[in-house]
Amino acid sequence: MSDTSAATPSSRNAVVAVALDLFDRNGFDATSVEQIAQAAGSSRSTFFRQFGGKDDVVFADHEVLLARVREYLSQPHENPWAAVCDAAVTVFEHFAADPDLARRRYSVVRKVPALREREIVTVFRYERLFDEYLRRALPGLDPVEAVGFSAAIAAVHNHVLRQLLRDTAPVPVSVLRHALDDVMRKFGVHPDPAHPEHDEVVVAVFPRRMPLAEVTRRIGSTLEG
Repeated sequence: MSDTSAATPSSRNAVVAVALDLFDRNGFDATSVEQIAQAAGSSRSTFFRQFGGKDDVVFADHEVLLARVREYLSQPHENPWAAVCDAAVTVFEHFAADPDLARRRYSVVRKVPALREREIVTVFRYERLFDEYLRRALPGLDPVEAVGFSAAIAAVHNHVLRQLLRDTAPVPVSVLRHALDDVMRKFGVHPDPAHPEHDEVVVAVFPRRMPLAEVTRRIGSTLEG
């Protein structure tokens, strides 16, 4: 591996895999950056340019995913609630694509209190992205509803992801999608599959628990269509 600050995703993933193997075998505190760089065929300075520190290499995937989610939610979406769910699915699919590496990371994080604390902070960063997006996409949305929905989506995602990390059996993404559908139904914002035909009179019925901002969005979308 050349000593350069620019790194391809595959080369970064290789360093992450090497680091996790060393952490799991020797312990997080007992493993030095020099050992990681040497095992990865790199240099100490390159490692610091690419990751910043030992804890950063453990959470390297999350930094990439947070940027991806932020970019996705910066775009307009027809249904903001479904967009948040799709963002959560994107995160799950990333870890499900390489469950062995994800399980090794999970094993390391569980053993180190400082890493567990950083994991909690990382989860909150996803929640904050969801919350901020909903407030932008749905002006007038009650902040409590935005926070509650965002937290519920993050919690459901983490629950299903932990199933993937703790079990050797694969967990298909459909499990997460069904769980997220349940969250949208409980909040009264699940997309209605039935589309009434256009007529002079439109009668709309919404769950009492549905946020007013979502009622306004759906009525506006129907009238514009």
